[in-house]
Amino acid sequence: MKSAITMTSPGPDHPLAQGEEPLCGGVSVLIPARDERDNLPGLIAEVHEALAGQRYEIIVVDDGSSDGSWSWLKQAAQEDSRLRPYHHGTSFGQSTSLWQAARLARGRWLATLDGDGQNDPADLPDMLSLATLEKLDLVAGHRTQRRDDAVKRVSSRLANAIRQALLHDDTPDTGCGIKVMRRDVFLRLPYFDHMHRFLPALVRAQGGKVQSLAVRHRERVAGVSKYGFFDRLWVGIADIVGVMWLVRRSRLPSPLENIFGHAASEAIDHGSLPLVGTHVSTPSASAPTSLFDSPSRYQANGHDAAAGDSNPDQADVVRGAC
Repeated sequence: MKSAITMTSPGPDHPLAQGEEPLCGGVSVLIPARDERDNLPGLIAEVHEALAGQRYEIIVVDDGSSDGSWSWLKQAAQEDSRLRPYHHGTSFGQSTSLWQAARLARGRWLATLDGDGQNDPADLPDMLSLATLEKLDLVAGHRTQRRDDAVKRVSSRLANAIRQALLHDDTPDTGCGIKVMRRDVFLRLPYFDHMHRFLPALVRAQGGKVQSLAVRHRERVAGVSKYGFFDRLWVGIADIVGVMWLVRRSRLPSPLENIFGHAASEAIDHGSLPLVGTHVSTPSASAPTSLFDSPSRYQANGHDAAAGDSNPDQADVVRGAC
């Protein structure tokens, strides 16, 4: 495991460096990207179009790109106050990028998109509506008509079948990059590399409500895929063993009541109690939450990137409520 993760923000003139206010229940769109310079401009424009009129932000984590993505993102951020780009000097992978972006997020909801542009942001409003109306913790996209080559389709279909048989996560397409989920729920999940492939199973293991929704899928118009046959199949199968261990050892305790006689989790989730000082536990080097290694702390401009604080232990204070 790499010993340190350093993230760079676009600079002191960007709005995110001037103080961060919560989005009052809005959505944070998380986009991990590596060498997607030609896809990012159009994808970001589509997010703006899809979420027009809503409270939202776009967090792009450039995961060690060498194609000029970071230079473009820094420039674009100067003209787009909703765009919050961050940069890894070397690649740490999709799961690490998403986990860090979630800690940086200010919205109550997280929406994830792949940086290759194959997910359609136009699906996000329907996914957000479904999550809200059905009180879901996670809405997972289901690509019913995939626009990939035969190798990707076959390897993904086989990996999905094996995963479903072993994990029983009742999700037909867990590898689909477009998802919507509650930020506080995501931050309670154990961190490990490739966790993004198993979010439905992990959320269900914690007692969360998950539902799939058919979404559009598009052909890649630029760049090349970062995953090959063995990445999608054999690595995924190896990860399933660890996830099975986690799921089988998950124990859901009886509900706790607070001094007002309300279930504590419901009181927090529905905003009936103030969230001041509420701390969401996430992995740390000294206290891992699973058998998997926890990520190192990371920095942006010399401070904890998740909150801009000098105290990294306060990085995960819930910021999505007002």
